[in-house]
Amino acid sequence: MSPLCESYLPADALDKRENFYPLHVKVCQACFLVQVGEYVQAEEIFTEYAYFSSFSTAWLKHAEEYVNMISERLTLGPQSLVVELASNDGYLLQYFNKRGIPSLGIEPAANVAKAARERGVETEVAFFGAEYARELRASGRRADLVLGNNVLAQVPDLNSFVAGIPEILKPEGTATFEFPHLMTLFEGNQFDTIYHEHFCYFSLLSIEAIFAHHGLTVFDVEELWTHGGSLRIYACHSAAARPATARLVELREREEKKGYRKLETYTRFEEQVRETKRRLLKLLVELKSSGKTIVGYGAPGKGNTLLNYCGIRTDFLDFTVDRNPYKQGKFLPGTHIPILEPARLDAARPDYILILPWNFKDEILAQLAYARDWGARFIVPVPEATVV
Repeated sequence: MSPLCESYLPADALDKRENFYPLHVKVCQACFLVQVGEYVQAEEIFTEYAYFSSFSTAWLKHAEEYVNMISERLTLGPQSLVVELASNDGYLLQYFNKRGIPSLGIEPAANVAKAARERGVETEVAFFGAEYARELRASGRRADLVLGNNVLAQVPDLNSFVAGIPEILKPEGTATFEFPHLMTLFEGNQFDTIYHEHFCYFSLLSIEAIFAHHGLTVFDVEELWTHGGSLRIYACHSAAARPATARLVELREREEKKGYRKLETYTRFEEQVRETKRRLLKLLVELKSSGKTIVGYGAPGKGNTLLNYCGIRTDFLDFTVDRNPYKQGKFLPGTHIPILEPARLDAARPDYILILPWNFKDEILAQLAYARDWGARFIVPVPEATVV
């Protein structure tokens, strides 16, 4: 049982009822799509959202490199149109704007879309799906490039969403989507990336089946470092299908060999997760019993899955810090650990810092290099609890 991972609490809500929902992951034995139940409607989660992409330097660099690469690969220019689905705060489309390439962001969270508009990125507030896509097409908006980064997992009506892509994609257009790779989630023991806001978890095999069902063919794939290991797929209209690249064929064969069409591959994951919980708690109990102080770094959604599943509250973590002002002064859902500004680390000088957004651990370790001056050490919880 877990609360919604992005539902940060103000101080006056700490004594009120808090909703917890089953976090039970299931797999379809026909298409092998991994899913959690839709206990809360997407409108309740994403109408106002606490995640702003621009607070990660590494993520901004990743976005800018993508824009430079795809602009050259597709020969995009002033005559082109780029549409990003779930465009967040304009973190990526701003780089298309700098190159003079017209763009449109579609973002369901009004507070985040407002930040995008303030940086000059045209953004419509809407939940994307087949019906909305038909409205866009009727208004003459068809794209040379449709992209979505870390959005497919957050769509409860996946069929409607994917069905909308060919509606707004030009006949010779390209779609690219990035999402955490199920295979690296399993192999890296990244169970904390599972939460209610992520309805689906994808292998290449499952994503190819979904896209093919809606007249889209995946013709290329890249394996990325982002979010602990992601895929970037390239797709086009099936009627204008392009030859599959060697790396697409190789990854498809690798997933087949590793058993991603076999149910036992999925059921083995459960005990692996339980053992990770036991090891992390053992480490924290030993540290606290020896009088050490521990604080957190970051307040990401994945951290809330980890902390709630493991039962880690203020008996282990005094507080956590986050660079996002939207979260500062609030409390983590479920565990009620306070979120403070990063400067509070200097005052507290903790013995240990638990890095919750472990996928950015290299960036964070560089930012916190000064903490070594007082002898601080760092705990990276995934794939298993490790002290750095």
